Amino acid sequence: MAPTTVTPPVSAPGLPSAKQQFTDVYLKEHQTTLKVLRAYPADRADYQPHPRSNTALKLAWTFVVENNIALAALRGPLNLGRGFPPPPATLSEVIAAYESSARELLNTLAETPDSRFGETIQFPVGPQAIGDYAVIEFIWFMLMDSIHHRGQLSVYLRCVGGKVPSIYGPTADEPWF
Repeated sequence: MAPTTVTPPVSAPGLPSAKQQFTDVYLKEHQTTLKVLRAYPADRADYQPHPRSNTALKLAWTFVVENNIALAALRGPLNLGRGFPPPPATLSEVIAAYESSARELLNTLAETPDSRFGETIQFPVGPQAIGDYAVIEFIWFMLMDSIHHRGQLSVYLRCVGGKVPSIYGPTADEPWF
């Protein structure tokens, strides 16, 4: 099926482009995610609060997978393959992979023409349902989902006795006053 094209968002004069807005937010969120990942005790990567929950290691690996899915959407076409790829053996390897995937995503984003953001990709939208996403909407979706999973990891961090860093404001472990 040929990709559908939607009208990409247009920035008002003097405002950053949609690409620049995403890049600016991604850079901030990436640094915050790194703070949480680096605060997590490596010897507790096997922590799993419930049998249906992911381990901390697999949850951290989600950041890499979502960066790679966003990267594939930018490059097009998006082909998901089968299943969630297994994580590396250690949290330090996950962190290194996350840093590498973020560099590749940002480099690809910078090289992606603005016209690509208005093109669509297909992605699951519900059980047995596939829908169209504008590429710009989809990469935001991947970032927001990563932020959601970072929140989960920060709860795991608290549960294993780690110190939760400031994310959007002070924490009990990192007060501002």
